[in-house]
Amino acid sequence: MEPPLRDDFAFLTSTAAELVLPDGLGAEVLDGKIVITPWLPAPYLKPLRTIQRQLDMRAGRGRDIGALSMRFGFAAAVLGPDLSVYDTARLDPATAVVPGEALLLAAEVTTPATRDLDADRKTEIYGRAGVPVYLLFDTDERMLTVHSDPGPDRGYRTRSTSWFGEPAEIPAPFDFDLDTTAFTGI
Repeated sequence: MEPPLRDDFAFLTSTAAELVLPDGLGAEVLDGKIVITPWLPAPYLKPLRTIQRQLDMRAGRGRDIGALSMRFGFAAAVLGPDLSVYDTARLDPATAVVPGEALLLAAEVTTPATRDLDADRKTEIYGRAGVPVYLLFDTDERMLTVHSDPGPDRGYRTRSTSWFGEPAEIPAPFDFDLDTTAFTGI
């Protein structure tokens, strides 16, 4: 029996899920590779929790909020957003990876190590997969970009930005103004 090929997506996914990594690192599968990225710096966690609480109040029945440890599977990627809202009916207790179709909102907070990946490749993957809302908290630019209206051909068709400290309109299926004040201190 031949060993699995390096680009075998199922092999990469199971290998990434089984990795024992030092505290502070996480694994994702992207573009035929296992990508190891650092967790968010501690000062980012408190602002992220304030966003989580706001989303929790508006998530709705049958939905839950995941933070940091959730992994979502797409056609050629397994991604772990910093914060997520997902449909609990689509969870499979037999697997560690949640189907990407369950993801209703993904949020990423950029760090120097993840900025390009979060701003470019993940935006494309989430948009083409049909994730309704993608929030990109850009700590370099000090702004939140809300991506919505996904499509399989071009990804997200709508994008709006707000400076940290300004409210950001979060579209359906959430429909509320997100308070970003907590991010002004980082």
